[in-house]
Amino acid sequence: MSIWDSIVLGVVEGLTEFLPVSSTGHLTIVSKLLGLPIDDPSITGYTAVIQVGAIAAVVLFFWGDIRRIVVAWVRGLANAEHRTEFDYHMGWYVIAGSLPIGIIGFLAKDLISGPLRSLWWVAGSLIAWSFVMVAAERFSTKERPLTRITMRDSVVMGLVQCLALIPGVSRSGATISAGLFRGLDRVAATRIAFLLGIPALLGAGVYELKDALHGDVGAAPLIIGTLVSFGVAYASVAWLLRFVAKHSIEVFALYRVLLGTVLLVLLTAGTIAAT
Repeated sequence: MSIWDSIVLGVVEGLTEFLPVSSTGHLTIVSKLLGLPIDDPSITGYTAVIQVGAIAAVVLFFWGDIRRIVVAWVRGLANAEHRTEFDYHMGWYVIAGSLPIGIIGFLAKDLISGPLRSLWWVAGSLIAWSFVMVAAERFSTKERPLTRITMRDSVVMGLVQCLALIPGVSRSGATISAGLFRGLDRVAATRIAFLLGIPALLGAGVYELKDALHGDVGAAPLIIGTLVSFGVAYASVAWLLRFVAKHSIEVFALYRVLLGTVLLVLLTAGTIAAT
């Protein structure tokens, strides 16, 4: 992998990781266009590792919230008097919501990094999940703010987050849609989606590091791609939170359908190969 490839993929990762458009799907498509072997373990490992840059951006952006939640959670473990605090419960919500994708991701690793890396899967998932996002917008009440989230909300969002292991679904798109279906407002669903993504993506990045380093990627592209994804992701997170406060996520669904349709046409015509 060249330095240019790492910069391009870092930009794509930073732009798409937290937008409901599927970063894995976009990274798979762009990797293919760059001539990289998308089913190579070192390439799939690379795309997982540079997600750490995006996660670092979210941690920095939400550092005040994260610190407050961690402090309240630890304080609640030590003293029962503090267990009525909202942030103490939020700590448990994030833990419970993060467990499913960690378990499923580990058990289904070979499937995720192998057959599901086909661009046919990416195209189909981009289109199919778009209808779920539209339904979430149109049929949800969006009446509950973040302060009214429950353990059931977090667990449901965590379970649905597992579907993002399929390239093209989108982790944020899955969790935000699940939050909307649960009656959370867009900002609440989006903030929880970000918090649930921190342990999920950090764990994936650490686990895949060995594959990325043992292949033909090299340390320099890994470092550059991670740094680029960090900078771009920080700006992307800030923009998305402002956007969802006043706008529907249906515009992302439309983009996904268009991209998936173009990809299907190219695959059918034989212009690009599926793997």
